[in-house]
Amino acid sequence: MTEPCKTPLLDTIATPADVRRLPDARLRQLADELRHETISAVSITGGHLGASLGVVELTVALHHVFDTPDDRIIWDVGHQAYPHKILTGRRERIRTLRQGGGLSGFTKRSESPYDPFGAAHSSTSISAGLGMAVASELSGKPNNVVAVIGDGALSAGMAYEAMNNAGARDARLIVILNDNEMSIAPPVGALSKYLARATTSGSYLGFREALKQLARKLPKAWERRAARVEEYTRTYWTGGSLFEELGFFYVGPIDGHDLDQLLPILRNARDAQQGPILIHVVTRKGKGYAPAEAASDKYHGVNRFNIVTGEQVKAKANAPGYTRVFADALVTEAKEDPKIVAVTAAMPSGTGLDIFARAFPERTFDVGIAEQHAVTFAAGMATEGYKPFVAIYSTFLQRGYDQIVHDVALQGLPVRFAIDRAGLVGADGATHAGSFDVAYLGNLPGMVLMAAADEVELMHMTATAVAIDDRPSAFRYPRGEGVGLDMPARGTPLEIGRGRILREGTRVALLSYGTRLAECLAAASALNSLGLSTTVADARFAKPLDTRLVDRLAKEHEVLLTIEEGSIGGFGSYVLQHLAMTGQLDRGIKIRTLCLPDVFIDHDKPEAMYARSGLDAAGIVRAATGAVGIKTASDKDTARLRG
Repeated sequence: MTEPCKTPLLDTIATPADVRRLPDARLRQLADELRHETISAVSITGGHLGASLGVVELTVALHHVFDTPDDRIIWDVGHQAYPHKILTGRRERIRTLRQGGGLSGFTKRSESPYDPFGAAHSSTSISAGLGMAVASELSGKPNNVVAVIGDGALSAGMAYEAMNNAGARDARLIVILNDNEMSIAPPVGALSKYLARATTSGSYLGFREALKQLARKLPKAWERRAARVEEYTRTYWTGGSLFEELGFFYVGPIDGHDLDQLLPILRNARDAQQGPILIHVVTRKGKGYAPAEAASDKYHGVNRFNIVTGEQVKAKANAPGYTRVFADALVTEAKEDPKIVAVTAAMPSGTGLDIFARAFPERTFDVGIAEQHAVTFAAGMATEGYKPFVAIYSTFLQRGYDQIVHDVALQGLPVRFAIDRAGLVGADGATHAGSFDVAYLGNLPGMVLMAAADEVELMHMTATAVAIDDRPSAFRYPRGEGVGLDMPARGTPLEIGRGRILREGTRVALLSYGTRLAECLAAASALNSLGLSTTVADARFAKPLDTRLVDRLAKEHEVLLTIEEGSIGGFGSYVLQHLAMTGQLDRGIKIRTLCLPDVFIDHDKPEAMYARSGLDAAGIVRAATGAVGIKTASDKDTARLRG
């Protein structure tokens, strides 16, 4: 007999208040529909699918139990927040996810009152949640604060700093450990489920508090023993001793897909009038979608895909990607130099070090989401004569800045920083943009800074970094593919602090730092057609700056433009500093420093983001013609820039 068709629930959900009005028995149906809607949306937009599918039941349970947005739910990183967005009034816009003008791929305070804290970098939720909990306490508010953090994010020291602080304060904070990759403590069957549920009940918590009160009346030695009895009885079976030592009341592990387990435990945690609680839930990334469950990375990040087959839509590559070029170049160098080692912070595939690891597993080190440790760990290896390459995205490298200053630069240690995702990154938006590394590294004495203009230059800079053995160095390169050049078998070390001229002119000079070089060459063609003879140069180095090249360009041209895909305070500032200190600005040279604007740029297609920043060929033409006093080139002129 066929079951009667169920009335769709998701269509009736406008806000979490609608979720709270549902009886527990209907939440399973809502979760199933929410999972289907998430798969459907991400098949169109691409994004972080696996993590979101893994927390569907947890998301439903949280919004059913807690009074959001008065109760705060903080999603660490935000990769898993798509179901949350659907339930919090953003379903109509969910298919604009990560698109220009659409929803962010992460939680964002300006987007919704249900996003109390913006995220995208991991391991921040407990610190932020503790701040909110303490603020609520000071204000006399009774609201709850819940931080949802993955087991991977717990590899970062910041999470433990926050937990230590929360435990010491006995703060009223709920932390949900979403264990979806490697189990910190494996479930131990029915006994574990019973303990998890029973130990959050009001009667148990009351008994626990009574035991504490009794223990305080005993002699000190007996008090300490009694206080340990209940703790060890529970945590021996569940593996929560670490969290108990940090001052948290540990519950779990429990099945994060079982609403019959989740709901009573969350309610007990909500109603508990005591200090910090950690609920350990075990989930499965990609849950409920077979292609995601079968994938080795559980569909962590995907392009648009076919829902039926799971096959992703991938643009045909015209040239090798920069990340792959770096990885292959480093493998080539490492074959000749056994001292080369590679370090990454939980991003082996994102940085290409998975390729290096296949060739040299014993010389590859993934330290987890711990950028500070990665930097100082590499510094330690450098003191022993090894040649560490620390491959980290620009946006994540800034998390280890004190270690770069104190442990590397101050000691002059030859750590090599391979800075991936330099410049604007498209759909991930401002949180992942590689905007600041030139500025925050360039002010460090002794640092060598390079930026690759194309994939061949990246090979040369990898070889150059190997050869620099007396000071720290860094080279940056963007996301995406190169320009399609013929690749040499191996890179050739560059002369330190020397750039190159690619095209000679007489009136306008374009001095590029990084992969805007192709746009500079296109702009030069357009300027020449407008009667402005244009020189194009590739700086290669921001530090040490090629002052001879800068002097020549300033002396022989009416206008000098610097072009970089970084923030104010970077390469253009170094050029200006040199010209000012040598008195060359007094001669009337017209100089314009083109860089990223002093704002955080929202997600969009990279080409649209660069156009908005004035760093495409048309923007360079406008800046040059404006400097010489010619009206902005017409649309017809700029339309010819790409031939």
